[in-house]
Formats: sequence, C-alpha cells, structure tokens
Amino acid sequence: MSSDSADREVVISRTINAPRELVFEVFTEVRHLSQWWGPAGFSTKTRSFEFRVGGDWDFVMHGPDGTEYQEWITFSEIDPPERIALMHGEARNDPNAFASVLTFEPEGDQTRIVMYTLFPTKELRDEAVEKYHAIEAGEQTVDNLAAYVAELTQKGQN
Repeated sequence: MSSDSADREVVISRTINAPRELVFEVFTEVRHLSQWWGPAGFSTKTRSFEFRVGGDWDFVMHGPDGTEYQEWITFSEIDPPERIALMHGEARNDPNAFASVLTFEPEGDQTRIVMYTLFPTKELRDEAVEKYHAIEAGEQTVDNLAAYVAELTQKGQN
C-alpha cells in the first residue's frame, strides 16, 4: 500500500485453517470455485475458465434477490502457490476494471490469504464499497472459502 493510492484500495485478509497448496488450488479450478465464490447467498455460474497468464474467467454471479452480475477476470500473474494477480470487471477490457493481487502466505499448517484490490479511481472504490458493499462481500467470500476448505479437509479430499 502506498499513501497516494490508499483512497483507491480495499484489503481483506484472513487465516485459513489449511495448507497453502490447498487454499491456492481452490482458486485455480472451476470445480472448487463454483462451490464457494461470492458473498453469502450468491451462486456462481462459469461460462469459460482458463487459469493461465492471459487466460480469462467469464462468469455470472446470481444474487439472492435474483439479480445477475456479469463478471470477467483476466489473470495477469500466476506464481503457484504464492500469488495470483488479475484484472476484474464486468466484461473483457472493461475500462472500470480493478486490479487485485491475492497472496497466500504459510503460517504453520495454516494459510494467510491477503486480497489486495486497487480501483482505478477513488470514486469507483467508493461506489464498490457503498453501493455493492465490497468489503462485507469480500469478507463473506473469504468466509465461504474458509468453510469450503474446512469441508474438504474434513473429508480428506481436494
């Protein structure tokens, strides 16, 4: 974080009770993402997914009220199992897309995930936080991730 961009940032972090490789994996495969991605009450339907640098994830998030949110992610950096950088918008080449960097840091048998998001403008950040509840939604998404990983760990599979 730098002081000149602080008003355009959202940072969410959490320690997940699972090894880094597993936490990283659930971000990289559609069979996992469809089980946990999104805030509480949302479901995710993937149209296409290619996890590679320059690859895209085209998906729709369905809100509990029936609203559909068109989403598009392009992966710009992948460093397994440490880091994923991406651009996230409503469609390919969305001028209002925001940049996110996800880091996966081992803490013993657990993993600290940090989701750093940088919006193009303060106004877009404020709109995401106020209108779309980006901070609460991000925290709920990480809650879903933690619950899903706990379920996988309990079943002894991934």
